[in-house]
Amino acid sequence: MAGSPTVRRKRLSRRLRELREARGLTSEEVTRRAGFSRGKLTRMERDEWTRPNPADIETLLDIYKVTDPDEREELLTLARQARQRGWWVSYSDALGRGAYVGLEAEATRIRTVELMLVPGLLQTEDYIRAVLHGDDITAPEEVDRRVEARLLRQQILTRADSPTLHVIIDESVLRKITPPLRHQMQRLLDLQEPHRLQVLPDRIGPHAAATGAFTILEFAEDPTVVYLETTDSSLILEEPEEVRRHEDRFNRLCTTALPPDESRELIQRRLDDL
Repeated sequence: MAGSPTVRRKRLSRRLRELREARGLTSEEVTRRAGFSRGKLTRMERDEWTRPNPADIETLLDIYKVTDPDEREELLTLARQARQRGWWVSYSDALGRGAYVGLEAEATRIRTVELMLVPGLLQTEDYIRAVLHGDDITAPEEVDRRVEARLLRQQILTRADSPTLHVIIDESVLRKITPPLRHQMQRLLDLQEPHRLQVLPDRIGPHAAATGAFTILEFAEDPTVVYLETTDSSLILEEPEEVRRHEDRFNRLCTTALPPDESRELIQRRLDDL
């Protein structure tokens, strides 16, 4: 599995918080003993840092009395891995901080619900360009950078350790695929097992995702998270109750949406109409 600095940093943050709590120490006590500036430890534990300093981790392990050589080396290795830069850092102009891409890169299972657009991992180049132009992004160089970044993201589906993808899209997504973008419809039809694609047909009316799209990301060694995105911001949900609610919502949508075979038939009819 390809390692992601984003996931490693998040894991390190969680482990450090667990070690402090296991020792019964407050953030204030540890901050004073470590000689950290005010708020530094809190940012570390909340994963509000960018490149962990291994020397800081050594200091904390001493305070937490972590003496086992293997455990210390495991955590210091996490710190070193978390300092690395993912490929997406080179595309900050197109991807921003790349927080989602960093999670996506190491997910073992991705469940996503989309109401307006084809999910990014399944978009064809022509479709990506059409979406960008629709968002009034027309400068050729900027469009090319964004397209390149999006296509690089899709490479996770061709890896030997590819994540399993389960997509649920609203039927309105299909209606927005115009004849010049017919290859996008075919791309949806080409999605094969173990991946799954389901369509929420118009006839069901309002459904469990009517309030917004979301993505659930699962990992081999780390807790599941939920990613929400709007036009101007994004949010990662990690609290177990928040994750559970979105998993329940996704499960309800699975039973509401057309089964995969019927979804394919609907997509094929749409393609034939184009």
